[in-house]
Amino acid sequence: MLVSPVAAWEIGLLVSKSRLALDLEPAAWFRRFLRVAGIRLTPFTVEVAAGCPLLPEPFHGDPADRMLVATARECDVPLVTRGRRILDYSASGVLRTIAC
Repeated sequence: MLVSPVAAWEIGLLVSKSRLALDLEPAAWFRRFLRVAGIRLTPFTVEVAAGCPLLPEPFHGDPADRMLVATARECDVPLVTRGRRILDYSASGVLRTIAC
């Protein structure tokens, strides 16, 4: 299983807004999560960073969603998400998703 470092950013954001409570500070929690067997961190490459603004349109402007989508496309893997906007976007065929 691959996990984007953007997920760590989003977890930290949720904690900062009191929308998520963790037993550790977000970075430590995320590092512990990565130690679970089979989970690898995807690189945030130049291709992903440059690809975020160049995604096939129409797609919304949320930077985190754009980074996640660009990463999934660059790695050629489906994106596991419950994000309705990403799931709707994938219906156009530009991205494979798994709804959770």
